[in-house]
Amino acid sequence: MKTNRSAKGPNSPIGKAAASDVEAIVSGVHGNPFAVLGIQEAGKGFVARCFIPHAEMVTAFTLDGQEAGELVRRNDAGFFEGRISVRKRQPLRYRARNPGGEWWITDPYSFGPVLGPMDDYYIAEGSHLRLFDKLGSHLIDHEGATGIHFAVWAPNARRVSVVGQFNDWDGRRHPMRFRQDTGIWEIFIPDIREGQPYKYEIIGAAGQVLPLKADPFAFRSELRPATASVTASPVRHDWGDQKHRAFWSKADYRREAVSIYEVHAGSWQRREDGSFLSWDELADRLIPYVVETGFTHIEFLPITEHPFDPSWGYQTTGLYAPTARFGDPHGFARFVDGAHRAGVGVILDWVPAHFPTDAHGLARFDGTALYEHADPRQGFHPDWNTAIYNFGRREVVSYLVNNALYWAEVFHLDGLRVDAVASMLYLDYSRKAGEWIPNKYGGRENLEAIRFLQEMNRTVYGHHPGVVTIAEESTSWPKVSQPVHEGGLGFGFKWNMGFMHDTLQYMSREPIYRKFHHKEITFGLLYAFSENFVLPLSHDEVVHGKGTLLNKMSGDDWQKFANLRAYYAFMWGYPGKKLLFMGQEFAQRSEWSEARELDWNLLQFKPHAGMRQLIRDLNYLYRSCPALHARDCEPEGFSWLIVDDAENSVFAWLRKAPEGNPVAVISNFTPVMREMYRLPLPVSGEWREIMNTDAVEYGGSGKGNAGSVTATEDAKGTAATMLLPPLATIMIELVSD
Repeated sequence: MKTNRSAKGPNSPIGKAAASDVEAIVSGVHGNPFAVLGIQEAGKGFVARCFIPHAEMVTAFTLDGQEAGELVRRNDAGFFEGRISVRKRQPLRYRARNPGGEWWITDPYSFGPVLGPMDDYYIAEGSHLRLFDKLGSHLIDHEGATGIHFAVWAPNARRVSVVGQFNDWDGRRHPMRFRQDTGIWEIFIPDIREGQPYKYEIIGAAGQVLPLKADPFAFRSELRPATASVTASPVRHDWGDQKHRAFWSKADYRREAVSIYEVHAGSWQRREDGSFLSWDELADRLIPYVVETGFTHIEFLPITEHPFDPSWGYQTTGLYAPTARFGDPHGFARFVDGAHRAGVGVILDWVPAHFPTDAHGLARFDGTALYEHADPRQGFHPDWNTAIYNFGRREVVSYLVNNALYWAEVFHLDGLRVDAVASMLYLDYSRKAGEWIPNKYGGRENLEAIRFLQEMNRTVYGHHPGVVTIAEESTSWPKVSQPVHEGGLGFGFKWNMGFMHDTLQYMSREPIYRKFHHKEITFGLLYAFSENFVLPLSHDEVVHGKGTLLNKMSGDDWQKFANLRAYYAFMWGYPGKKLLFMGQEFAQRSEWSEARELDWNLLQFKPHAGMRQLIRDLNYLYRSCPALHARDCEPEGFSWLIVDDAENSVFAWLRKAPEGNPVAVISNFTPVMREMYRLPLPVSGEWREIMNTDAVEYGGSGKGNAGSVTATEDAKGTAATMLLPPLATIMIELVSD
């Protein structure tokens, strides 16, 4: 179409948008709305264009309130344009009117981009380590206005719009700017504040309108069953945890006491009406309880946003958002700070292995398999009916690595326990022949997942030396907790699933038969130092019909309690860090359910109160005796004293460290009291009894050794003659001269 460059006025061809552009804008299908809307050069001046549904008249103003010109309605749907009297490109505001009144709108299309070329460079390279400062929604000041900047990765979309209550969920109103080099869409929308629900309306490559999507980088979400993301101000907490963080940044986790209390935040305790506690209420109750019970860390089951309560958080749709069930992100920051000030670390369960296929989530995010593999043999998890992340895409790896950094940096987390690592490492995990695709060498190892885990660990430890990563890895994969530069995966610790399985199986057997299964206890020491281990008695052992730990023990009720007390002390004396799921510290009787709080009324009964007292004493003993924790991960800290007394089902070993006195741990796993039992010991002299699970205050029968035993030399060597209480574990410590 020819234009008259000398023509003037709003209806001049120089100032008019092409009819096709107008139609595309009002239909919500324009591929580049920033080339049409906002303030545009027209000859030697400028023209303003806007799309404001329901408006009949629109006047343009500069941000400082100077009237710039009246716009003409080109399309009854609400497209306006007209020349304006400004000398340079600048942001505009519009006064819109109709018979019902007038309202003001600051024009998002008159602002320049927020992201810059260096962002594009590092994002495209996959090396950007501050993605959470760039993507998602951020309250910012930009070119003289305050509002929210939105940015989302959707490289295969035809159009992406921000929708919310602020635009009547109308995808035509705020289509975003496309940054072709990175596949990211962005827009700055002035005058929006925090607390606004929003989603992304995406038109896929084939022209289909997808279900509205939550923001992958949302920092806050609506409370389920609502699924929108929510604009949030940055978490700027006045932290008081400097001493805590300084200590752990210099500490060697392997040589510190680490005793973890695993918690499902929604069911530890609840309000009287059954509703969830807020983070502040949890802080008031949970932190003092953990301190008093002696645990060093709280580990939360996933608290990232998830739509389905019975998933316990393991099917997350919002990796960057603390769930709205317990309040806003600021409340979680206050909880972590409060825990740190009390000397308690906070670890999060983290789920980078898979994600649910809910329509508002990551699945086929831009109409294509973006975060997941397209081929179900690689991209679908048969166990959980979930999608598997495509670890071969640098953008996906960057999304996940940045998420790990986000929790460490923004919320000062002490650690991440990484869920389902085994499912990530093996291409044939839970798959039959023909249902998986081998790697390029023909093997079943997921090379891309290995590289991701190594990169995640290397990056987290490199930027946050006080943060620990823990792998839930249930196979014999080598070097899980070895450094990446030595060919390992780079985790700090690995869950010892073999310990949990073998020892619980042993404890479930009637004592009369335990002598035939002696190796279920001794076998674990053959590999106890092959990794840095955490000994987990986790939520997985007390759900799905498995019963509680108390119910796993053999015998009548008295024997069950005695067995469990003996088992706990056995575990606290065994090499490895400790983890216990909530409720098991007081011998919860009913199987755990996420739908109700723990049975706290049990603490009024002596056997349950005694069990909690035992766990408290074990924790304080473990923390105060270097022999019990300082060489948890090193064979030099362990030696057998009695390994082959299968007939009596007795086990004894020595724990030692360069500092402090050695401690002997002796377990008698039969209900028979062993009198005059000969225990070999490395040093003659007095050994003080520092733990006896048969003590009356724990609910036992009160049998013991009057506080100490004496080791003397005889023809067979140095030994003490002592009494072993029935179904009990005792610990004795050498008394220094």
